Amino acid sequence: MIFKQGDSSNFCMAGMSWKDMIPDILVSLIPLVIGIILLILKYDPLILSALLLLVISSTTGNSLIRGKLTCRYCKQKESGCPAYELFNKK
Repeated sequence: MIFKQGDSSNFCMAGMSWKDMIPDILVSLIPLVIGIILLILKYDPLILSALLLLVISSTTGNSLIRGKLTCRYCKQKESGCPAYELFNKK
């Protein structure tokens, strides 16, 4: 309703690479770096536990969600989704 429908054959014209993932990576990387700096300046077990939770959720959580839940059941992979091709190389 907000955007007019375009030609579906143009959906996969632009490829996806790891450079396109930089903003997604920075969402986890920036808090991780800041947390490490805070730990160096003054050790706090709460910051350490938050960093561990961040690392676990950004690695295991993302692979579980993208690999097992979202891409597997998405119908856009049939039309050649670039994200599916990037994350599910065989």
